[in-house]
Amino acid sequence: MTLIKPPRLRTGDIIGLIAPASTPSSEEKIEKGAAYLEQLGYRVKFGEHIRAMHGYLAGTDEERAADFNTMVCDKEVKAIFAIRGGYGTPRILQMIDYRSLKHHPKIIVGYSDLTALQLAIFRKIGLVTFSGPMTGSDMWKDFDPYTEEHFWRLITSTKKIGLLKNPTNDLLNTVKHGKARGRILGGNLSLIACLMGTPFLPELRGSILFLEDVEEAPYRIDRMLAQLHNAEILQGISGLVFGKFTDCTPSNPSNPQLSLDQIQKEYAEKTTCPVIANFQYGHLPRKLTLPIGVLASIDTRRSQIQVLESGVI
Repeated sequence: MTLIKPPRLRTGDIIGLIAPASTPSSEEKIEKGAAYLEQLGYRVKFGEHIRAMHGYLAGTDEERAADFNTMVCDKEVKAIFAIRGGYGTPRILQMIDYRSLKHHPKIIVGYSDLTALQLAIFRKIGLVTFSGPMTGSDMWKDFDPYTEEHFWRLITSTKKIGLLKNPTNDLLNTVKHGKARGRILGGNLSLIACLMGTPFLPELRGSILFLEDVEEAPYRIDRMLAQLHNAEILQGISGLVFGKFTDCTPSNPSNPQLSLDQIQKEYAEKTTCPVIANFQYGHLPRKLTLPIGVLASIDTRRSQIQVLESGVI
């Protein structure tokens, strides 16, 4: 598959805002997220159904898919940002206009539930997307400066991205030593498990797999990693990077437990590749943006993760 990179974002470009999963939790987050983008010199176009509600979803599957496809086919829109995650993106994967997106590649941003859409896009057309901050979760108020600077640099600059550095004093933890090179794939562990056995999960063999999650009990993290192991995915990757597993605590701490550190170490022993933990990525205000699909390298002796190319052209 030929890798496709979207054109870089320029001041004055139009950014489309959509809600492909759950409904934005307040009108304030919608409006303030858009205002933030406009203050930076971008123009904003809202998806028609971003305020719709269908149970825990931001409208019906058809409405949410239509908003995404409309932004894809709108030649004025240069980037598509999710307002929030939540749940619902896997339900629309069969409705996405991948062919039009291949002919009109554009920047696509989100994380968490957006993992399903980003991996499906890479599987279908090889387009680089960005697992990064969302307008109604991160940008609308008190946007972390570290997160902000890293994000905008990745989608506006055609220079090689280089080192992915944690914030000061937040060191990477080497679980298993080694060197690796491969394409960045991954995201939210629950969504990767959800895609297994479907035509939307990319070939992970040879990749550097990044994993994170939120509000999952340790035994559930264990179960999903066991699924990756039993599917022989962990045995075929070039490298494994554990991001942050936010609020992943036992429901009943008085019962016997395995800690997340123990679980990560035990699955690291089942791989033949380098394994790094405590990477600043996931459900937290201060995080790195991942360019899904680009080449990267790991060198645990130097405690380095390096992106070897740009994410945009």
